[in-house]
Amino acid sequence: MEQFVQSFGLPIILLVVFYFLLIAPQRKKEKKIKEMRASLKEGNEIITIGGIMGKIVTVKEDTVVVEVGSDKVKLKFAKWAVGSVVSKDE
Repeated sequence: MEQFVQSFGLPIILLVVFYFLLIAPQRKKEKKIKEMRASLKEGNEIITIGGIMGKIVTVKEDTVVVEVGSDKVKLKFAKWAVGSVVSKDE
């Protein structure tokens, strides 16, 4: 029994430490991003993962239409392309 603990104790401890230092925080971050994308509304100002800044005009199930620039060009993006919400206009 003691040999079993010595053989498998350290790898198990390393896996537990690895989980709490790397995997758990990544899952928490992914959950937060998913919630942010699910709560997108018209009027939100966003930044896409490509760096395009604009205001949401239309929100559909998997896409958003974003108005950018002073000439109000409308661009259609997949929701997964939204990187962050800058402001939440009510």
